[in-house]
Amino acid sequence: MAALLKDVYNPDYISHLADVVEKSYPSLQKSQFIKAVFNDEWADKELKARTLHLAHQLNLFIDLDYLQTLAIIKKIAPHFTSYEGMFIPAFVECYGLHEFSASIDALSYITQFASAEFAVRPFIVKYPQQMQAVLLTWCNSDDSHIRRLASEGCRPRLPWAMALPEFKKDPNFILPILEALKNDDSEYVRRSVANNLNDIAKDHPLIVVNLAQQWLAESKTTETKRLIKHACRSLLKQAHPTALSLFGFLPPEHIEVVNFKADKAVSMGEVFTFSCHLVHQKSLPLNKLRIEFAIDFMKKNGQQARKIFQLSEAIINKDNKLINKSFSFKNISTRQYYSGQHSVAILVNGVQLADIDFMLED
Repeated sequence: MAALLKDVYNPDYISHLADVVEKSYPSLQKSQFIKAVFNDEWADKELKARTLHLAHQLNLFIDLDYLQTLAIIKKIAPHFTSYEGMFIPAFVECYGLHEFSASIDALSYITQFASAEFAVRPFIVKYPQQMQAVLLTWCNSDDSHIRRLASEGCRPRLPWAMALPEFKKDPNFILPILEALKNDDSEYVRRSVANNLNDIAKDHPLIVVNLAQQWLAESKTTETKRLIKHACRSLLKQAHPTALSLFGFLPPEHIEVVNFKADKAVSMGEVFTFSCHLVHQKSLPLNKLRIEFAIDFMKKNGQQARKIFQLSEAIINKDNKLINKSFSFKNISTRQYYSGQHSVAILVNGVQLADIDFMLED
């Protein structure tokens, strides 16, 4: 079994943390600090809870005021990078809300080592006008991590992060930031812009569709098209007609599904297979195809819930296209399977063309 992300905080890691802190704060009681980290509740804490726990212990064991402790936090930040270093910005999130300027300056520095996308959000909630100005300033930074933070930190639906319900209701706070970053040189930054727009699309699809049309009209570059398509991925999956047409996915009047075959039953933990041919009617023009399959999963309450999976995008240059696909019903952490009747369907450009029922058995 693959190691859990939260287990990166093993005794060696925490011992290293204590050693690094001690260099900047010689009064640290290292053995007590390590013992406090691995307390009785540690084993039950998930990744984010562990990052917050580490931030709390640093605050307890560095016996200085906030600004003095913040100076130490900034000194140690370069030693703790990537997702496992997110306890560093978490310290600012937990203890720095009353020191706006110093904390925001620290987050813009820390994010170059471990992203401050979670930590910046309480500041956006408490100081919305000041933070919009800060985020717009960050859009002009020479550092791509800071520019990305401007977009990622204000995503309405950032996973694992505190909610920004006001931005779900009204995303106008965000739009100038995304406008400033849409042509960023960094794919890392542009991908964040796309993810932010995808968040917005879940509450305000017309805003994103209109913005997509505008940006595509202004620029035909590959980078812009890729950004917009990633931003519209949820709308494409939902078969939003305008989003589909933006990328040339027209109603599939020229396509027929034939020889659709699927396993009649599959056991829990085993692999389900299905196949079919997509046939093009030669009398009609060739169009781009967005080919997906959907499974209507049985839920615990006896109802079905659909999940859509993309297969490919293509133009059928021959008479037909073969689809041959398998799906594993091995339990995973993000999805629980329940026995009963399921269905598999073939969708082309958002339109369901065929479906077959099958049974998932214990």
